[in-house]
Amino acid sequence: MKASQQKAPSTTELKKGLQARHMTMIALGGAIGTGLFLASGGAISSAGPGGALLAYAAVGIMVYFLMTSLGELATHSPEPGSFSAYAGRYVDPAFGFAMGWNYWYNWAVTIAAELAAATLIIKYWFPDSSSFLWSVLFLAILFLLNALSVRAYGEAEYWFALIKIITVIVFLVIGVAMIFGVMGGEAVGFSNFTVASAPFNGGFFAFLGVFMAAGFSFQGTELIGVAAGESENPKRNVPRAIKQVFWRILIFYILAIFVIGLLIPYTDPNLLSSDLDQIGTSPFTLVFERAGFAFAAAVMNAIILTSVLSAGNSGMYASTRMLYALAVEGKAPKFLAKLTRGGVPINALIVTAAVGMLAFLASFFGDGVVYTWLLNASGMCGFITWVGIAISHYRFRRAFIKQGHSLDELPYRARWFPFGPLFAFVLCLFVIVGQSLSTIENGTVDWLGLIATYLSVPLFLILWFGYKRAKGTKVVPLDQCDVSGRDDL
Repeated sequence: MKASQQKAPSTTELKKGLQARHMTMIALGGAIGTGLFLASGGAISSAGPGGALLAYAAVGIMVYFLMTSLGELATHSPEPGSFSAYAGRYVDPAFGFAMGWNYWYNWAVTIAAELAAATLIIKYWFPDSSSFLWSVLFLAILFLLNALSVRAYGEAEYWFALIKIITVIVFLVIGVAMIFGVMGGEAVGFSNFTVASAPFNGGFFAFLGVFMAAGFSFQGTELIGVAAGESENPKRNVPRAIKQVFWRILIFYILAIFVIGLLIPYTDPNLLSSDLDQIGTSPFTLVFERAGFAFAAAVMNAIILTSVLSAGNSGMYASTRMLYALAVEGKAPKFLAKLTRGGVPINALIVTAAVGMLAFLASFFGDGVVYTWLLNASGMCGFITWVGIAISHYRFRRAFIKQGHSLDELPYRARWFPFGPLFAFVLCLFVIVGQSLSTIENGTVDWLGLIATYLSVPLFLILWFGYKRAKGTKVVPLDQCDVSGRDDL
């Protein structure tokens, strides 16, 4: 980079302020949240410990392949709006336009959902307090963390993720000790895996329902691709972080669910109430209480609060960077590309935070109702993003080889190609289509639930084909895809 550019890079480009430890923690903490701390209990109760394990393992394998695909793309060409840029470059500019706005919408609405969830959790201690005031406070905290610098976001996410990781590790150690009777009680062993119809329960539809929940739980792992554009050394840090994904899935989800299934019978009625307004029934809380920790509910409540704020913090970062990237590419208003001296896209941040203010509706229409509505509105967007990543990687690799390049030129190479992206593509489509079955109960269709679930799909198609018609774009031929990458990083 030229000296003249080094003097004031903050006014022209994003700052590369994320260190290796930040990238690793973003990768480790991306998928650890309420999906593990709360939804895992409901998964075990509905499909049994074996069904929950199988569903989470299958989705975990899919996510691993997706992350290796994203790792290859992100190390070859780190971009702040990675999914939109790759989809536009290797598939169709209109597809990239739709991917970018879909991802922004996903995380912008998720911010509001997480803020609404935070107000539910804080009422564990302050039941009569104002949802409006808590929403304002939490939104202000997230805004400031992102407005200071990318380093501030990275530091906040580092400590948020560390709290979650330590919690899971302590849980696993105590859980294993309880299984073998080391804590003083009776050794449980595998007895709860043989209760009633365990290890599997509820048949195919119960398993399918858990499969969907597992998919939603793992969303957020793709954040590493967005963060790659602001990593100090993406060619080294991104592969290192990607390699953590497999072990995270194995340790934090598979082993945690295995331990819960061994310690708590799936017939335990407390597992059926894994909702945000009943934190005391978190399977983590139940295990800690049985180990003799009297304040387990309060401690887990605080940890889940940090987990929710972590998701909101990441959502603010990811949606802001995507909106900035769209503006730079001319796919969003130009004023959204403005950067502060610290390299923060401030206008994109303000617009995104404004959407987060939807959480304020919680104080007028009831916390639980608004949270559920917001979650349903954005849930499908994550699977659309994953499908886009799989398609983009498949076409990138084919174009890379077709244009005469060697795989040895890639800083990081995803293994198991083409099986990996194809497997992820098929499984994501299965999840998207299968989600409709959750709206059918006793032969009756919940039409409002069906519309809320699939609203994102027609919106994505309208963005895709609307831009395609307006700009006259076409699918980019493989021999014309820009696979040059970036050599300045």
